[in-house]
Amino acid sequence: MNQTVPVPTAAPHPIASRLLAEFLGTALLVTVVVGSGIAAARLSPGDIGIQLLENSTATALGLAVLILMLGPASGAHFNPVVTAADWFLARRDPEGFAGVHIAPYILAQCTGGIAGSLLANAMFDVGPAFSHNERASWNHLLAEVVATAGLVLLIFSLVRTDRVALAAPAVGAYIGAAYWFTSSTSFANPAVAIGRMFSDTFAGIAPTSVPAFVVAQIIGAAIGVGLALALYPTAPSPHTHQGESHA
Repeated sequence: MNQTVPVPTAAPHPIASRLLAEFLGTALLVTVVVGSGIAAARLSPGDIGIQLLENSTATALGLAVLILMLGPASGAHFNPVVTAADWFLARRDPEGFAGVHIAPYILAQCTGGIAGSLLANAMFDVGPAFSHNERASWNHLLAEVVATAGLVLLIFSLVRTDRVALAAPAVGAYIGAAYWFTSSTSFANPAVAIGRMFSDTFAGIAPTSVPAFVVAQIIGAAIGVGLALALYPTAPSPHTHQGESHA
């Protein structure tokens, strides 16, 4: 297992600051996804391939930047399944992510996702409306299982081998690639799915599709956690838990 010298970190930020970072990070992530989707549809009408390229490039770059910007404040989860997995994998570590913070983190992420979608709509003068983009076919749900399992495995492979510094480029690259190798375009995030249902645009998802997507994402996260434990059963040094970006 690749090991580096653990670098002691400062005391964790106050919970209010961490929740603000999770709200902002998820909001801006959804703004990037929805906003670039609207721009792509307008700039390249009739060419879905170019639209997806524009949307995926903006999302990959934007996600990497957000992890770098907000990771030191909250761990940059921006994703309820990452929050739950972080708690589960570090639950025996007194310096790990506390279970009492799971619900506040998820609330901040989900409200941030909705706010981000509404912000993107406003910037492009699109009226707020629920999406009509139905996505809950069996192949899209399978894709969400695969995408989320891969994302969780990537994040916690980095965490459990003391390579958290690589999270920003690695996670950004993975999501950018997963836009293309999954039929669902890799939501891999319940908060993002909830947020995107508030935009009836290229990047939207119908409210009726969201519950199935969330279930698929939870299943994928469980698979990712299991694979991370199987591949990297040794927990990292406690010094690396707090104050570093997780995803």
